[in-house]
Amino acid sequence: MRIDERIAEQYAELSPQERRAADVLLAHLDDLAIYRAAELAELAGVSKATMSRLFRHLGFDDFTEVREHLRTLRSHGVPVTLEGAPSLAAHLEHEVANLQKALAGLEESGLDTAAKLIAEAQRVVVLGLRSSYPVALHLRQSLGQARLGVTLVPQPGQSLSDELIGLGKQDVAVVVAFRRRPDNIEGLLGILEESGTLTVLLADPSARSLASRTMVWLECPLATDLAFDSYAVAMSVVAVLADRVLDLIGRPAEQRATAIDASYRALREIENR
Repeated sequence: MRIDERIAEQYAELSPQERRAADVLLAHLDDLAIYRAAELAELAGVSKATMSRLFRHLGFDDFTEVREHLRTLRSHGVPVTLEGAPSLAAHLEHEVANLQKALAGLEESGLDTAAKLIAEAQRVVVLGLRSSYPVALHLRQSLGQARLGVTLVPQPGQSLSDELIGLGKQDVAVVVAFRRRPDNIEGLLGILEESGTLTVLLADPSARSLASRTMVWLECPLATDLAFDSYAVAMSVVAVLADRVLDLIGRPAEQRATAIDASYRALREIENR
């Protein structure tokens, strides 16, 4: 159980002073790890002994164990600040390292295979839920510039079953499944596997155990020193993948992109500058 869930479960049994301490923990949950136990006690107006008793009531030996609990939460994508906000320079350095690592591994992990599958498929379904949806949406928009028959699922008001049943061996599904994903992704991959649909998995390292259920696995690190995950690498991989598809389709893709652009301007759907 997360620390906030533990507090909710134990709150009625806490002493008034422990409740004050628990309220401070909840108020600072996003940046709890940057404090010392003594500082939290001071913020709550209670003794260090009271704060220590609270930790024990919540199932922790001490504040060190609370910090480890928070690190575990962060590794699963929960937005928790661990060491305070990094400088922009430090964040940029981390992002560049993630990008270099991801792009270096794309060739080995089958980027060209993924692009070829998408270019040659009868239909392409791009699936993304929760935080994966914006990445999936961008991929669908990019691929739609290069070829017909690319859809984003699920559509509003539709279930996954409505969208996936009927896919087969001539089709490709690109499953975008970053951490904090729904619990049904493995079952979804099983349905695609049974239908013979070729599947590309675009996800962070936490989905590595699912890679064996797919034909191509494209790994995109999300972790940063920030409280929130960064999708900069994922968006870059989407750009590279879509570019490869555009190149493989060649002249027909270029003609389609040109026609779409002309239609944008005719219908005044974008600025004409």
